Amino acid sequence: MAEITIRKAPGKWTVRSGGAILGETNNALELLEGDKDPVIYFPRNDIAMAFLDRTDKVTHCPGKGDATHFSIVNKSSVTDNAVWSYEDPIQAVAEIKDHLAFYPAESVKVEQI
Repeated sequence: MAEITIRKAPGKWTVRSGGAILGETNNALELLEGDKDPVIYFPRNDIAMAFLDRTDKVTHCPGKGDATHFSIVNKSSVTDNAVWSYEDPIQAVAEIKDHLAFYPAESVKVEQI
């Protein structure tokens, strides 16, 4: 299993989809896992949850636990299962609880601003 490192992501981060800003935060976390691309986790309080619709999809990661998924729903589009969250992560990665991460997609942009 790859080593997981979590640190505060420097600066301010934003996530947009379909022209809508879903959230901005100065409190993002950056998760590094092995040789994978870093993943930015946004505090749930900094995301407009009205745009997110929980789905039935659940995935399991041995290093993090079970991830619930959400689709992004806005006026112009629906992006299925575009967001995930570890609502009860394993103890080693407890900091990502109450955070959301976004799959890279044409319709979803996570950027440092």
